[in-house]
Amino acid sequence: MKFARFGMALAGVTFSVLGAVAPAATAAPAAEPTDVAPMIIGGGNASNAPWAARLFKNGQQNCTATVIAPNYVLTAQHCVTGGGTFTFRIGSLDQTSGGQMRTAAQITQHPSADLAIARLSQSYTGTYAPLGTTSDVQVGQTVQVYGWGATCTGQPEINCQSRYLKVANVSVTNVNGRDYRGGVAVTARRGNGITAGGDSGGPMFASGKQVGVASTSDRQTVTNYTNITRYRPWIQQIAGV
Repeated sequence: MKFARFGMALAGVTFSVLGAVAPAATAAPAAEPTDVAPMIIGGGNASNAPWAARLFKNGQQNCTATVIAPNYVLTAQHCVTGGGTFTFRIGSLDQTSGGQMRTAAQITQHPSADLAIARLSQSYTGTYAPLGTTSDVQVGQTVQVYGWGATCTGQPEINCQSRYLKVANVSVTNVNGRDYRGGVAVTARRGNGITAGGDSGGPMFASGKQVGVASTSDRQTVTNYTNITRYRPWIQQIAGV
């Protein structure tokens, strides 16, 4: 997997975006970064996440997302750059089967935060992720993060994307951090697991509601989720929720 690196640091920690785009057939996979430690990495398999969506770019596993309304899916902006065809498997814990497949008819990217909303070409009927407000996430909370991201190190992360949706507990340390694009983010430290490549765009849940979208991680101890409670007017303007 080719990592998109960027110059953001917190207390000397370098972060990477979490997307897991497969390399072109003629390109050799990039070497595993040295800042990755073994051990979503950690955590366990999710058992109930009917709002979860696996994002595929041009048919290749890429990121995680959530369905938030009949015609709308929420994910990270860096997951949908560069064009292509974006499809979603919605409502299945298994990224290879089940649920319903939908195609994005239009992508709207937030102008300054690491958020994007896909309008589906065909509506989805099922359970939608409930979206939180600022009071739902606070420093010191233990919250849950979900994704189909890498479960290994020591090899290209694209080789070990989880077949099944994973979940991990992390602890909120800041609700005014920064995401990949400089937007407001919820910063959290590793609990029983930490996000990795492919978890991008996936949700953070606090108080039973989605409060974040996965943006960056150092793959060891710290992760940043775009704080969607700060961007509810933008989400409501597009998706109506």
